[in-house]
Amino acid sequence: MTIWCLGSVNADHFYRLPHLPAPGETLAASDYSRGLGGKGANMAVAAARGGAPVELVGAVGPDGLWMKARLADYGVSVRHLAEIAEASGHAIISVDAAGENQITIYGGANRALEPARIDTAFAEARECDIFVCQNETNLQRAGADIARSRGLRVVYAAAPFEVEAVREMLDVADLLVLNAVEARQLEEATGLAPEALPVAGIVITLGADGVRWIDTKTGQSRDFPAVAVTAVDTTGAGDTFTGYLLAGLDRGMSMEAAIPLAAKAAALKVTRRGTADAIPSLSEVETWAPPAHG
Repeated sequence: MTIWCLGSVNADHFYRLPHLPAPGETLAASDYSRGLGGKGANMAVAAARGGAPVELVGAVGPDGLWMKARLADYGVSVRHLAEIAEASGHAIISVDAAGENQITIYGGANRALEPARIDTAFAEARECDIFVCQNETNLQRAGADIARSRGLRVVYAAAPFEVEAVREMLDVADLLVLNAVEARQLEEATGLAPEALPVAGIVITLGADGVRWIDTKTGQSRDFPAVAVTAVDTTGAGDTFTGYLLAGLDRGMSMEAAIPLAAKAAALKVTRRGTADAIPSLSEVETWAPPAHG
């Protein structure tokens, strides 16, 4: 099977700061680095490193060819990653001493996708495949509609959170993945608790409190514990979780087995600096023993 990711590709510019800046505050960075990122690229890399075949559908500009090459190095198929005239997307990421971050995103080429490219890419998709998208590109609903028409399972990661974007996707998504803050924002916007949403399955990441899986068909939910680590950079943790979750499902794992694996992968990732470049391989995740806490 194949995971089809309609997603963003960003150049991540990292600045390490003593603390996140307050309004009007100027801070000197102690370190700078550039890496591969974007929620689409992160999920695609995580899914590929988690053992699944992955096709990334998106776009980069003339300044983004290094990102396309790096994605290929990580095992992601870039046959449908277009090269267009628009500048590539990028992100300015400030990371403090505790590993928390503050991010500013420029969409660029990620927001300039053309419907014809989506049609061409998904002409190859099969019923047993998985489609995943998030909110850093245009054409999410168009891509999901095409995927659904071809029998794919539609997965939607509701980040960065945009109320109208989420409303547009709820009736076409089979699985919704979001964090605790996004779940609360969605409930406030719709007046519906997660278990009442018109989506068959919902996965909510709860940070240090773990993960909650809600099966709306049966009305049942299950909580999974977090993997306790000392984080140095939380950027991309949710994307790593989502990519590994889908890779596990693609490889035939049950949700009960795929969630703990994905949580472990995300925990290992936050012990490293960077985004897509810091996502661990499946062998690393399987052999890693988290440090004892408490």
